[in-house]
Amino acid sequence: MARRLVLITGASAGIGLSFARTYAAHGWDVAVTARREDRLKTLVEEISLRFGVEAYALPADLSDPAAPEGLQKSLLALGRSVDGVINNAGYGQPGGFLGNSFETHRAFMQVMWLAPIELIHRFLPGMVEQRFGRIINVASLAGFLPASPGDTLYGPVKTGLTRFSQSLHLEVRDHGVHVNALCPGWTYSEFHDVVGTRSKLSKAIPEWWWMGADEVAREGFVAAEANRPCCVPGAPNKTVAALLKVLPDDWIMELASGQLRKIHR
Repeated sequence: MARRLVLITGASAGIGLSFARTYAAHGWDVAVTARREDRLKTLVEEISLRFGVEAYALPADLSDPAAPEGLQKSLLALGRSVDGVINNAGYGQPGGFLGNSFETHRAFMQVMWLAPIELIHRFLPGMVEQRFGRIINVASLAGFLPASPGDTLYGPVKTGLTRFSQSLHLEVRDHGVHVNALCPGWTYSEFHDVVGTRSKLSKAIPEWWWMGADEVAREGFVAAEANRPCCVPGAPNKTVAALLKVLPDDWIMELASGQLRKIHR
């Protein structure tokens, strides 16, 4: 029987790269996509040699509405069906709501919300038909917050992605398809370097609260195999998630605002 194939977005670094290695280590073929073609080529060479699986580099910019269809066509041209989708591509957008143009917000929503949903919609029918599939949507602990200032759309998008994942889990769980929202907290990756907050966060957030990308990916893999609709990796993050469910929203909003001031002071 041919090996299963997983498509991973945002795979050139961080959690996406770790997911590629994790799935390859478990015998999956991997198709990785991101904007940086050079990094993807390096990754697929490493994975092929290290794990003895097939790996495909499919460079794409998910801010382009045509990208999901293009990825599907590329995989069809390779003669491969998709058994798993990991929607990991994402970024932060500091500067506030009015501090960015609407075109910037539109691109953000395309990458963070529309592209993940479209990719699932394109590949889910095949998973249902074969009665096997794995879908992981990388959300965030930020999605448990009622609100946070600054990166105004990030939290709401991650909340939506978590709820969407839970709803889809209920819809397809009897068809052999596992759907999981992975909600990490502070994670060592390029994410904070790109938005320029690495040094400030390193001072404001204690070291014990940070997780490595490999650890997050491993917990995400285990949760998906167990068909858990939501996974919050790491004991500190699980504690925070539990507290966020019981504390009043106005308390949490003030705490979030205070934490933001601490980070940016």
